[in-house]
Amino acid sequence: MIIKPKFRRFICITAHPKGCEKNVLNQIDYIKSKSQFTNARKVLVIGASTGFGLSSRITSAFGSNASTIGVFFEKPPVHGKTATAGWYNTAAFEKEAHKEGLYAKSINGDAFSNEIKKQTIKLIKEDFEKVDLVVYSLASPIRKHPVSGVQYRSVLKPIKNPYTNKTVDFHTGEVSEITIEPCIDEDIENTIAVMGGEDWSIWIDKLKENNLLANNFKTVAFSYIGQWPTEQIYRNGTIGKAKEHLEQTAFLITNSLQKINGKAFVSVNKALVTQSSSAVPIIPLYISLLYKVMKDEQVHEGCIEQIYRLFSERLLLDKIPKDSEGRIRIDDFEMRDDIQNKVSELWDEVSTESLMSIGDLEGYRTDIFNLFGFNINEINYEKEVDEMVNIPSLENFFT
Repeated sequence: MIIKPKFRRFICITAHPKGCEKNVLNQIDYIKSKSQFTNARKVLVIGASTGFGLSSRITSAFGSNASTIGVFFEKPPVHGKTATAGWYNTAAFEKEAHKEGLYAKSINGDAFSNEIKKQTIKLIKEDFEKVDLVVYSLASPIRKHPVSGVQYRSVLKPIKNPYTNKTVDFHTGEVSEITIEPCIDEDIENTIAVMGGEDWSIWIDKLKENNLLANNFKTVAFSYIGQWPTEQIYRNGTIGKAKEHLEQTAFLITNSLQKINGKAFVSVNKALVTQSSSAVPIIPLYISLLYKVMKDEQVHEGCIEQIYRLFSERLLLDKIPKDSEGRIRIDDFEMRDDIQNKVSELWDEVSTESLMSIGDLEGYRTDIFNLFGFNINEINYEKEVDEMVNIPSLENFFT
């Protein structure tokens, strides 16, 4: 079939298998161009099919020759309808990993569920014995609790007061004001239940109970801090409460792993175009201006550059640099005073008319389309392509 992008607001509901494959190949090539490291050998990535999770899996495999298990929840293709981008990303990753003799298997299903945890534990016992690194990179708006069965839904809202600021429709380039109404009490609790640290802790506890964690084991989850203009709906909003819970969970996990000298960390990453960040109001405009400034200063990074730097210069060192709150900071370039001051200046003057010249909306758009395998120069989108792409380790998934 000929596959074109089809959007529902900020989410593309189609994906191009060849474009997704090219994105994965580009990330692999980047990692192969860098110095190798040796501290990650058997790696579990929870949320492994897109964004930071996908980059973590690629970096582990091609930067450290690691064996990897990836857990994710993606829709496979059906005849006449594409799979989700994460499905095609994983198919491309496994294909390349197997070419180089690297172990790579995947599990598709709800990572919040007990069933998927059981499947993962079984696979680790059979093939790994133990893992030395777990990357927790889930970004779901909904979580069904594995014990109570209650379904929780996260929200992106300020707390106490409405919040008004600028935003942009990345499809049209129109800059406008948006007002986001404050949350209710249940919103905070629900968002913490989905995006806080409980599920991360459950994963680590179950792996520990089954004696599947190696000595000197490490685990990392991802967060974001930022400053203005996003802080009222992010760090000081409902999702910020969830991230605080996530960060506190890291200390609890570390305390529970003292016998094996295990440690848990939260990595604070920079603002990037991902499927989850595109859902946050105001973020598209902020990223458009941030990209312009960081590219001008030659310090812009995408997911793969961020994760390589995290692994090689932070997470896998014997002595890990952390901030006063115990967090790893890989948002250091974004948070530089000169970068933030310049973005602040641009924010004050940005309008529909000026955005294309003072910002990088085109870069934002390109990254959004690239997430789903579109707008990649090397791909001929007028050519028929087979949507029925399988993931090698899930070869019986269709039957």
